[in-house]
Amino acid sequence: MSGSGRIDDLLAIMAKLRDPVDGCPWDTRQTFATIAPYTIEEAYEVADAIDRGDMVDLKDELGDLLLQVVFHARMAEEAGAFAFADVAAAICDKMERRHPHVFGDASFEDAEAQLADWEARKRLERRAKGEQDDSALAGISRGLPEWQRAVKLQHKAAKVGFDWPGPAPVLEKLHEEIEEVRAEFDAVAAAPADVKARERLEDEIGDVLFVCANLARHAKVDVGSALRRANHKFERRFRAMEALAAAAGGLAGKPLAEQDGYWDRAKLAERKLP
Repeated sequence: MSGSGRIDDLLAIMAKLRDPVDGCPWDTRQTFATIAPYTIEEAYEVADAIDRGDMVDLKDELGDLLLQVVFHARMAEEAGAFAFADVAAAICDKMERRHPHVFGDASFEDAEAQLADWEARKRLERRAKGEQDDSALAGISRGLPEWQRAVKLQHKAAKVGFDWPGPAPVLEKLHEEIEEVRAEFDAVAAAPADVKARERLEDEIGDVLFVCANLARHAKVDVGSALRRANHKFERRFRAMEALAAAAGGLAGKPLAEQDGYWDRAKLAERKLP
């Protein structure tokens, strides 16, 4: 059967799952709000499969992500708002509209000029919807993971020249922010019940994270990819620690110095791998 036929099958499956009489009790009680976290999770599962270079898993994860689109579209159709076909039509129209050099007669000198036209068309589309925000930061979704939103805010500000000239001043700023965090930790230790002190500590830690995102942007490193690598590394080494400590009764209850010894052994074993 063709791919388009299987899309029809998927739409029919979702309609059946959402049937108020014969459908699945779990599926029928879901809402846009309850499904949204699963949509985000499935997008990350797609990214993970790509990171691992697993094409079989990527096929499955893209299917899971497609199911999320179908789920949202079905709920919208039930509410009389729109259907899956409208979603497909909207993105087709948008892609054709935003690529006049491919689907029309426009031409651009280079990729930078094409990107500038893309942004200009997005601004016009927002105004057509009644949005009047003319800030250089307009159009950045508040539904993004905050690390991703931080990078987009910095990128937009950089387009109007509000940016450090390179990584060196960003590193200097990072050291400055870390010292401010250190000072706020001291303030919290001196007054543990002071709510304002804890809020200031949270603010300063947020500043450190924001500067780290900016440092990654200057290094042309994807923050999400870098953090995923760090998570994978930590998990890999921690599991190796557990394996090393198993003969001695495991990690639990052992002093930190002894656990650090297992960590160092796990790191050393990694370095010896080909």
